[in-house]
Order: sequence, then structure tokens, then C-alpha cells
Amino acid sequence: MLKEYILQNWSLILLLLAFAVLLRTTVFLNKKTIMRMYALICGLFLFSVIVFGEFYLEEHGGSTDARLILMAVRYSTTPLIITMIICALANDIRWFVFLPAFGLTILDLISIPTGIVFGLDAEGKLQRGVLGYLPYTLVGAYSILLVYILVKRSNRRATEIFPILFLCFAFISGLILPFLLGKDYSKIFCVTIVIALFVYYVFSILQMTDKDPLTGLLNRQAFYASVGQDARNVRALVSIDMNGLKTINDTGGHDAGDKALRTVSGCFQQAVRARQMAYRIGGDEFVIVCSRGSEEEVKELIARVRRNLSGTDYHCAIGYSFSRDGSKTIDEMMKESDEQMYTDKDRFYSSHENNGRRRKI
Repeated sequence: MLKEYILQNWSLILLLLAFAVLLRTTVFLNKKTIMRMYALICGLFLFSVIVFGEFYLEEHGGSTDARLILMAVRYSTTPLIITMIICALANDIRWFVFLPAFGLTILDLISIPTGIVFGLDAEGKLQRGVLGYLPYTLVGAYSILLVYILVKRSNRRATEIFPILFLCFAFISGLILPFLLGKDYSKIFCVTIVIALFVYYVFSILQMTDKDPLTGLLNRQAFYASVGQDARNVRALVSIDMNGLKTINDTGGHDAGDKALRTVSGCFQQAVRARQMAYRIGGDEFVIVCSRGSEEEVKELIARVRRNLSGTDYHCAIGYSFSRDGSKTIDEMMKESDEQMYTDKDRFYSSHENNGRRRKI
């Protein structure tokens, strides 16, 4: 039995081992995320054992009750694995995202004696109950949620969208192929998900050279590479500098400062639209590059940023430079937008009766 499992799942085992080694050597993930990824690896391994056991019993005329129990576990585990993927790739997801999966688990256990989700006929063949398509519906809903979260958190560059689309394709195949290939698809479900995750993870590592690890925005290196390659199409630069970060660090510690930077960065990321890209180029210094847009679009962008910031405890100084025909150099635009930004910063401190505080340069 062990030999058969290894022969059928050797590629999966190798991929899981490679994934574990890659996690061990990766330095940009925090400990919590790494532990969740390890839990996901263990979950996928156990799932492959469950699937093998179910089909082994079917092929060798095993106990019907044992098969029903393994089927209940398999149907319940699939959405739980997708939920674990969501939690591993999105650290701030709350615990209640598991509730629908737990609800399905209860229904699957009830289905063992009642057959409301699945059952076996007299010949041992699968029979769907009145809720037979619920597991697929739930997996589809979780997959949509996962893709939505990944797209929302991305910088919407092609190099980030491609692995998300690849992951999406893998999950779509998991919803469609069972109806085309039948139950045998369950035998390759685990390896399909592991390959998709592995590809996504490798792409994520490659992208880290362009990303700021704290905020998730593109970094200074990516900024200079972008404006250097496409300077003629840059129509506006928006300079942003956070007000009072030093005070936050002094009073609340660097954890409070990191939280502030992540919060304001999220405001920028939510505000940008097509042809607009946000970068963190210094400690509390940010730039949004706008390509081929109008000045009105730039003003609308700044309005969205300010509106998003108004819902937080933080404030930023903002300035911009617009080049209608692309004739201004990047250096000229940076100087002009910085000057506006520092004027806005002085105005902020003056309105808060902090005239004695020197602006940060």
C-alpha cells in the first residue's frame, strides 16, 4: 500500500519537499506567514493520503462506511485548503473566513448517514445528494475571494498579474475538470494546486527585488528603472511625505511607525488607477507616477488619496508636477512636486501650531 502511494504521488512529494526547502531559505517572509505555509504543505500532504486511501478502498472492495468517512473528509478538506491558502498569502484575514468551510464539514459528516451531499449506491458508485454541488460552489467562492485579494494587493503590473492568472486558471480547472474527467481528477487535484502555488511563490520571490518589503509598494530601484525606461510617457509625479512619523516612532516605537507606513501605503494603493503606480522611495517618502493622463486625473488621484487618509489617524503632505506634452525632465518634475509638497507640509504644521518644528528634508 505504501509503495502504491509513493508511485502515484512521487511528483507531489518532490514538489512539497522543494516548497519546504524554498520556505526555509526565504528571508523576506515573516515567521507567521512561513508557519502558515508549512501548515498548508502538511495539509496538502495529508489530503493526498486521504484521496489515495479512498480510491484504494474502492479498488480493493473496502468497507463502505470507511469510504464514506474518507469522502466526507475529502469534500470538507478541499475548501479548507483554499482557505489556508488565503490565510497564508493574506496575513490580515480574520478567522471567520473559515466559517463556511466549517459549516460544509458539518454537512459532510451529516451526509454519511443521510446522503444529503453525497452517498454510495448498491454498486459502490458515487451518488450526489440534494446539496451535491455545494462543495464545488464553496470552493469557487473561496477561489474568487483569493484572486480578488491578490489582485487588490498587487501593483497591477504584468509580472504580478501573470502568476495570479496562473493560480486562477489552476483553481478554475479544479472546478471544471471533475465534471469532464470524473472522480479520477481527485487524484491529481493536490499536485495541480501545489504546482500553481509553487509557480506563484517563485514569481513572488523574483518580484521582491522591485518591492518594498514593509509596505508592498514598488521600491526606489523600481522607480528609477520605470521612469528611466518610459520617461517620455510620464505626465505627472505626485510627491508624498508623511507628517509626524518621527513623533510616532518616538512615542509608540518603531512598530507603531511601521503600522503607520503600512496604513498610508494602503491608502495610496487603493487610490491609484490605470497608468498610475505608487512607489516608496525613502523612509516616509513616496511617489506616484502617472503615465499619459490628464491633469484633472492627477487632481482626482490626490483627492482620493486625501479622502483615504482622512479615515486614518495619519496625515501626509502632497505636491505634484504635471507635464502636458512630456517636455519636462524627471528631475524638473521631482523638484517642482517636492516644492509643492514641502509647502503643504509647512501649512500643516502651521495650522497645528507647530511653527517651531523644522520640516524634514
